[in-house]
Amino acid sequence: MDVINQDKFFIVKRIAGFILLFALSATFFFSAYSKIHSENAFDNFQWTFLDLGVSSMLVAGIIARVMIGFEFMLGLFLLAHIFLKQFTFKAVIVTLLVFIVYLAFVLLKQGNAGDCGCFGDKLAMTPLQAIIKNVIMMVVTVLLMFIYDVRPYKYQEYAVMVTCLVSFSAPFLLNNIFIGTHPVSYHQPIDLNLLYKYNPAPEKDLRKGKHIIAFMSLTCPHCKKAAYLLHVIHREHPEIPVYIVLDGSEKYRESFFKETHAEDVPHLLYPHTDDFALMAGPSVPSIYWINNGVIEYKSKYAYYQLDPSYMLKWMK
Repeated sequence: MDVINQDKFFIVKRIAGFILLFALSATFFFSAYSKIHSENAFDNFQWTFLDLGVSSMLVAGIIARVMIGFEFMLGLFLLAHIFLKQFTFKAVIVTLLVFIVYLAFVLLKQGNAGDCGCFGDKLAMTPLQAIIKNVIMMVVTVLLMFIYDVRPYKYQEYAVMVTCLVSFSAPFLLNNIFIGTHPVSYHQPIDLNLLYKYNPAPEKDLRKGKHIIAFMSLTCPHCKKAAYLLHVIHREHPEIPVYIVLDGSEKYRESFFKETHAEDVPHLLYPHTDDFALMAGPSVPSIYWINNGVIEYKSKYAYYQLDPSYMLKWMK
């Protein structure tokens, strides 16, 4: 009778362990997929590394893809039972600890508002919710270390090589890295006197010295992405003189800043569309690198050419 009970307990433990293991693996897969599946989700994820102090857009893009690849790898290692107790369970715990420390940093720095970006744009989570999720995943992992019996199998070393190759190459293949982060040389004067034609006007004199001025519409989706990135850059590099000129109705102002968090960036709501068009040109966002009233560079591809490393070099 005891033998039967032991067999039943083993089967229940095995089934429960496999369900938990599958759920853990699926979470890593979903986390990686949600960040890489769309341009918007990936951009927001890579910009978090700018927020952590990485000063190059190219380097931030590489780190983001490697991180997504690592999540894919952990998901595959769990699913394929690759060195579970020797490596994978420990790697999962360390990874989740790193995520928790980062989220705690975000929580202290920015509060518990907005989406942490853990699941891209598929599932919104506040930093606190994400911390709780990661703690639960850690508890599940520790539980699996005790209840899930793992039998090693042959040729795991080859499985490791194939899995790592697929995992780390996939993010680069699915989302090509953009290397043209240098702004485009422009050299054209701009009449910034129009900004001082009405009240209110910019508090600083943008006609003198070096300034990166972004002309944006309150309802333009690409403008919102660029504004969010400028917010990240301004927070990490307040020495870079960024200014935003906004065209549009006052009724869109609140939603624009709620989405972009860019209210901390010096800005001006400029509801004079004809004069705005004279400065901005035919399309927005128009982001100009201006030196004493002359446009020296233009961020032709908007947020892709807003690289803090180039901005800092230009300032010098």
